[in-house]
Amino acid sequence: MTAIRLVDVTMRDGNQSLWGATGLNTAHMLQAAALTEACGFRAIDFTSSSHMAVAVRYFQNNPWERLRRMAAAMPTTPLQFITTGLRFIAWQQADPEFMRLVYRALQANGVGRFVLLDPMHEVPAVVEAARLVKQEGDAEVMAALTFTLSEFHTDQFYADFARAVGQSPDIDLFYIKDPGGLLSMDRARTLVPAVKAAIGNRPLEIHAHTTIGQGMLSSLEAAKLGISAIHVGVGPGGDGSSLPEANRMVSNLEDAGHTVEIDKDALARLTTYWKRVALAEGLPPGTPQNFDASFLRHQIAGGVMTTTARQLDELGLSDRLPAVIAETEQVRAELGYPIMVTPFPQMVMSQALTNVIGDRRYGQVSDQVIRYCMGKFGKPTSPVDPRVLATILDRPRARELEDEPTFPALADLRRQFGHHLPDEEFLLRAVMPGEQVDAMLAAGPSRATYSPQAAPILSLLRSLAAKPDARDLVIERPGFRLALHAGASL
Repeated sequence: MTAIRLVDVTMRDGNQSLWGATGLNTAHMLQAAALTEACGFRAIDFTSSSHMAVAVRYFQNNPWERLRRMAAAMPTTPLQFITTGLRFIAWQQADPEFMRLVYRALQANGVGRFVLLDPMHEVPAVVEAARLVKQEGDAEVMAALTFTLSEFHTDQFYADFARAVGQSPDIDLFYIKDPGGLLSMDRARTLVPAVKAAIGNRPLEIHAHTTIGQGMLSSLEAAKLGISAIHVGVGPGGDGSSLPEANRMVSNLEDAGHTVEIDKDALARLTTYWKRVALAEGLPPGTPQNFDASFLRHQIAGGVMTTTARQLDELGLSDRLPAVIAETEQVRAELGYPIMVTPFPQMVMSQALTNVIGDRRYGQVSDQVIRYCMGKFGKPTSPVDPRVLATILDRPRARELEDEPTFPALADLRRQFGHHLPDEEFLLRAVMPGEQVDAMLAAGPSRATYSPQAAPILSLLRSLAAKPDARDLVIERPGFRLALHAGASL
């Protein structure tokens, strides 16, 4: 048995899988920083370009400030950024020089580890992204082997990809990423040795979701086979459609005879904090899941399932979720079985949703699905159904997108937005609506402290202050007086 490290996913993937990426803001994270640092995690799965966009759009939090402050509070624990390579927030593939600036800014602001995930497993794309990262800093680079079930994605497929990518000196380590929780113990017994044989002495980690109850077991099986680190969620940020819960993982690893390099007392304190946050903010904790064989067919990742369920609820159509799930399976087959990892599950399930609630199947098609069918995201693993392909491409919008301009060159974007902007603001303005960036800047720095105990009273005061007849509020008790006046902010 070997020593195992843990990677904490609570603030990024746990938040995304369980709470639609909108559960946690900068204040929640900053308050957790010292507690997390004390645990001794191998790394923190902290952010992505989409996660950064959520910070701006929903919280008016500056994601660059978030990175800087978290990195300063966690000097020995690398903050991890996951990316599909040459893309930043926008769906379009970006100019390589633009991405060079992105990777430079991310490392300057505190990112210490990158995950490069190409959903088509295109070797040149991963190698090029790794080269840019290394030229702009000294962060670790980890290549993703994104697991799925299909006749094409065999152990040999993953071993060949890992071997080819591993020819690059810029790849430091690898991980098996199982976003749908599809990896069984039996498959782990063959896949892990095949990949390890292909990558030599470079470390291999595992990131297996527990959406259908397999993530804990497959991770434990991988530990027997020489995995160096296991990705986990802490307390309410683990289990469910997230990753295995950290405390239970530690117990299971130790029972199996492994040494786990983690401070268990610090982990207990961090767990208590996240439990209090979840309770105060009304965030449902992840719970252990029963095996559900339907996921082996539709392969919907947890975060996408959560987001779609929320969208249907907002539309008053919660009862249509089973139909959307069934349609997702059909759409994925028709689109050539793309791996259900960002950006493809969002595309596939959104199309399924439109097919279910619209007048006819493929009556409306998003620009992203059209671009996918045009091959602008890479070559599909298997061909798109010819009838569906014709339906999607035989429309005016498809002809418009055929001639759409490519992502602007960095020099052109600089001229458009002005050379006076700091790199961080420029990168956001280049890919996000200007009014959202303006609102973020107007909001100013994020609060440095957060108290779960105070959250309910602050929520009550905000709701009262929003009422037009509640102009001035005063709460008094012996030795205490709190006054809230019109125009004040919380």
